[in-house]
Amino acid sequence: MPYMGLGIHVLIALFFAVHVVRTRREMYWLMILFAFPLLGSIVYFFAVYLPDTRLHHDVRRATAAAAKVLDPGKELREAERAFDMTPTAQNQMRLASALLEAGDSAKAAEHFESCLKGPFANDLEIRLGAARARLQSGHGAAALELLEAIRRQNPDFRPEQTGLALARAYALEGKHQDARAEFISAATRFGSVEVRAEYAIWALGMGDLDAANEQYREIERAMKYWNSYSRSLHKPLMKRLDAAFTAARKT
Repeated sequence: MPYMGLGIHVLIALFFAVHVVRTRREMYWLMILFAFPLLGSIVYFFAVYLPDTRLHHDVRRATAAAAKVLDPGKELREAERAFDMTPTAQNQMRLASALLEAGDSAKAAEHFESCLKGPFANDLEIRLGAARARLQSGHGAAALELLEAIRRQNPDFRPEQTGLALARAYALEGKHQDARAEFISAATRFGSVEVRAEYAIWALGMGDLDAANEQYREIERAMKYWNSYSRSLHKPLMKRLDAAFTAARKT
């Protein structure tokens, strides 16, 4: 029985080792996984594997949305307090993310740019956050620089978020063929409401009513299963989509 248990631990470690290689993680994870099969696998699961899953991001998004409803400014206040007390790189990253979620893309970009000059300059989370801040600030070319670097470094990193950001950045820079390709890819692979809505909004701006209507029909199918919380969560996005359709009908 002890040998069977050891074998399972090794198999689990092998599974995570494949994930290390496929996602181009730091090679020291391999040493951790095989030197400490059980403990190393547990650490890798919570530190790397789980945060990469869509379930984790969906739960985190839902939790953040609920917190916003209860106390919209709580995370930003706490992030500002933490950075004021201890201005570490980690606290600055947290503050930058909180500012971005609060809609202050200019300040978020300032903090992300500082992070890009520090020891975590190659961290993919920081690069993606900085790209989103640049994008929301209207700097499409600067956002593309980071997003294309992320895609080259690790094509499997946050593929939905990276793909959607790339599509919007290409659109902002007038590279509409590239934008369409990224929107179609993201809609086909993930089919989330956010992706379909952003694709439809872009398509309406391009005068492509057929593509916009196709995405809207898919959103309507999903809406049949929404509860009150889901409707509240997607309300701002749906308002933007409705406004885009209204504007398109007037032209």
